[in-house]
Amino acid sequence: MVKAVMHGCNGHMGRVITDLCKDDKDIKIVAGVDKYTGVANDYPVFESIDKVDVDFDVIIDFSNVSAIDDLLKYCETNNKNVVLCTTGLSEEMLAHVDAASKKCAVLRSANMSLGINTLFDLCKKATQVFADAGFDIEIVEKHHNQKLDAPSGTALALADACNEALDEKYDYVYGRADRREKRPKNEIGISAVRGGNIVGEHEVIFAGLDEVITIKHTAYSKGVFAKGAVEAAKFLADKPAGLYDMKQVIADK
Repeated sequence: MVKAVMHGCNGHMGRVITDLCKDDKDIKIVAGVDKYTGVANDYPVFESIDKVDVDFDVIIDFSNVSAIDDLLKYCETNNKNVVLCTTGLSEEMLAHVDAASKKCAVLRSANMSLGINTLFDLCKKATQVFADAGFDIEIVEKHHNQKLDAPSGTALALADACNEALDEKYDYVYGRADRREKRPKNEIGISAVRGGNIVGEHEVIFAGLDEVITIKHTAYSKGVFAKGAVEAAKFLADKPAGLYDMKQVIADK
């Protein structure tokens, strides 16, 4: 059984993952880390990762950007593997992720959903078929009104998946309000919608003459991200140092 530390255990995603692991015979949360301690847990909770005094195999992180550098330093020093789910990392933090992966196993993905990560492959294959046939590519993402960044990291990752199949020849366009011209061929349009409590919806549209193909993923709860994080932790627990992503988790199934 994989023994995991839940970093950010008392946040919403930490609670969802804790509940998921209770019903999973292959993984157990043996400790948590959170500055807020006003929640009852079935495992000990520490205020910082360096104070954890129980044995474990892997860390699942759903915390805050401000905690990432200290977490990575701990993993580097103690050779502990980590599933990094916190988003909004700066370029400097991403460089730290790369450096840490030389000393421990780090799994990071723009989206932890197994469905979205399968979508990346589907988009690559669809782009290889449709781009040469003259289809335009547009991506529309929808999220709740509390989301700070736009477009989402997942929308950008989907665009990257399409562009990878195009040898990186296409440009990204985030709005056309300032333009008055026909749509150029070599671009991927990315649009963001913010409203209500939409958990997450991503559409990749391939629009050609007389036909439109849409590949769509809808998340109805944050449980899909929690499930992906748990599967990633089970995959990563015994892996050697290196940088991993969800595509490898899916391929391992």
